[in-house]
Amino acid sequence: MFWKRWFKQNADEQSVHDLYAAAVAQARQPGFYRDFAVPDTLDGRFDMIVLHVFLLVNRLSGKGEAAARQAQALFDLLFADMDQSLREMGVGDLSVGKKIKTMAAAFYGRSAAYRDALKSGDEDALRAALSRNIFPEGGADETQLGALAAYVRRVYEELEAQPIDALMAGKAAFGAAPALSGAGSETARETL
Repeated sequence: MFWKRWFKQNADEQSVHDLYAAAVAQARQPGFYRDFAVPDTLDGRFDMIVLHVFLLVNRLSGKGEAAARQAQALFDLLFADMDQSLREMGVGDLSVGKKIKTMAAAFYGRSAAYRDALKSGDEDALRAALSRNIFPEGGADETQLGALAAYVRRVYEELEAQPIDALMAGKAAFGAAPALSGAGSETARETL
């Protein structure tokens, strides 16, 4: 049934799927987990997807009605994917709704913290938001946290420079994923 919906998509739906796929692919880059101590757990991967979807939603926000619809559709797709993932992992139907509600609240909270820090240029606030949300139990040293904050700032600025029409067409360029070890930034093959 899902495949039928996929093949009947219009161009707007396809562009949203393309943006989401780009965000997920970037969030799965091994360097985040290998070099930056992002926990390679369900929560850690969720937080990295949220971060990258936030960056896209933030760029689309305030750019007109069509971009607002695209941002909403991207948000909706994120949580449709999370719903499906939870069900595939065996979470009971009665619990899925509660978990999705908690995840959506986490998205909004993280988005507000990231947006405020990025728009104000407050690097300490950005580091604090990343530390609190991505590393709630610690694990990242100051070098890793600083490099991750620099990466987020760079992607934010690069997305701001990308033409809105390209994003509306589903083309998002996140640039190279960060790597401290000098290893390549090949795409991880694991799934969330």
